[in-house]
Amino acid sequence: MFQGKKVVVVMPAYNAAQTIRRTYEEVMEQGIVDVVIVVDDASKDDTAATARTLSNAIVEVHRQNRGYGANQKTCYRLALEQGADIVIMVHPDYQYTPKLIPAMVSMIGNGLYHCVLGSRILGGQALKGGMPIWKYAFNRALTFTENVFLGAKLSEYHTGYRAFSSELLKKLSIERNSDDFVFDNQMLAQVIWHGYTVAEVTCPTKYFPDASSINFRRSVAYGLGCLCTMVAFRLSRWGVVRSALFPPHDR
Repeated sequence: MFQGKKVVVVMPAYNAAQTIRRTYEEVMEQGIVDVVIVVDDASKDDTAATARTLSNAIVEVHRQNRGYGANQKTCYRLALEQGADIVIMVHPDYQYTPKLIPAMVSMIGNGLYHCVLGSRILGGQALKGGMPIWKYAFNRALTFTENVFLGAKLSEYHTGYRAFSSELLKKLSIERNSDDFVFDNQMLAQVIWHGYTVAEVTCPTKYFPDASSINFRRSVAYGLGCLCTMVAFRLSRWGVVRSALFPPHDR
């Protein structure tokens, strides 16, 4: 609990058997998390079996691989069903340190923001932390373009470390979003569409063999999906088109 608010951590998992326990233990060490929800997207390793050995964790398993976005849809649905007031997504591959949970929770729990991101770019240590140079360049170029189209000033849109208030989650039409990686980008665009300010905290970058990462081909597909999202956002804002992601009455 944080000031009487229930804190739930969700972990969208896929082939994370080697790192999920370490991530879970560090999450619980923060002392303010009430529930951890693990959703395994039909992993090929022992992720589900390992998750079931974690004390007090709620484990859901997709019988078929549905995709990263679909995994998050299940995560957030279950979190709200548990009565969460604050929901933090932490990848179970240990790429993002759970030690930032108290800071992110306090920013939401004290009523300052409804959405907080852990940014790998803010601290200027992304490349030193092991982020491949092509990913860094791709991240920076895409983020600049997104800021122009969406009218925001974020340091990055592509972090998987995110915290939300339940109030905000209930307003987002996330079921309309993609089941693939572009879900992340669509969700942030919807947050901005609703007029919410997105806060950021500096997050150390860690790249290592067990950390999940998408390859160059899928990164290109993700980038194209982001471009489509920002164009739909801008055209919807101008009233040129109607988009299921950005309905006029939600402004």
